[in-house]
Amino acid sequence: MRQRARRRARHRAADAGESFSRGFKALGFLARNGVQVSARAADLATGRELFSVDDYVVMPTASIGKVLLLVEVAARLRGPDMSALALLEREVTGPVGDSGTWQHLQVPTLPVADIAALIGSTSDNLATNVLLRSIGLEAVHARAEQLGLTRLGLLDLVRDHRGPDDAPGLSVGSMKELTWLFSELARGEVVDAETSSRVVGWLSLNTDLSLVASAFGLDPLAHREADHGLTLFNKTGSDTGVRAEAGVLRGPRAGVAYAVAASYFETDLQTRLAVIEAMRTVGADLLEYVH
Repeated sequence: MRQRARRRARHRAADAGESFSRGFKALGFLARNGVQVSARAADLATGRELFSVDDYVVMPTASIGKVLLLVEVAARLRGPDMSALALLEREVTGPVGDSGTWQHLQVPTLPVADIAALIGSTSDNLATNVLLRSIGLEAVHARAEQLGLTRLGLLDLVRDHRGPDDAPGLSVGSMKELTWLFSELARGEVVDAETSSRVVGWLSLNTDLSLVASAFGLDPLAHREADHGLTLFNKTGSDTGVRAEAGVLRGPRAGVAYAVAASYFETDLQTRLAVIEAMRTVGADLLEYVH
């Protein structure tokens, strides 16, 4: 990993005075200390690469793969086969813990659109599994293939415990493909404008601004409207030894699509804190670029 971190062809930054040196330094520190890192950012208007760090590498991305499920749901809501108000029961899948609020609510059924909103807002694991049971993982894979995504995939249901016959993680992806996907969502070009708008709307509810987006100074509970000229939609992924985020940040000067992931051995709290701090540092560079 140390040699990879020094290969100049794999790490590129924007010219014309745009500095991402703080983020590079922070990610380089992680790499020298055994953390696998990958990152990419691109100007939203031009598509120009602003920086990249091994962005072609397929990384574990935890809950970020749920975006593909949301895309498939949004695409189906355009036609007669699925209604936003169609009720789904949570009993169709087994209990699952960790992130989400539905597991703590009394209501046993919710409309499809509300379930998708739970995924967008709190990365709700129970809501994810209910939608996957209804739609099927194969349909999500087919949608990803239709979009031309070969290094990004939702691999499985959410599971509290993974056995030898289960997928090793919930999702994987390359930062290059994630940046492309979020750019296309922002432009309204994932399937069509209506589909993209629905997905962006759900993701704009995200309350997890703990990683890259922690540098943006936004209210994690209310940031759908512009705040000091900034707007954001994003999706994070957190698991043991995994932290990842992809999103689109717009500001008064520019807009940027970004994706950052880190994979590490969860041996101590300090490593996790160093990863989170490095991702925040990348966010500070992105904020400087758009603001």
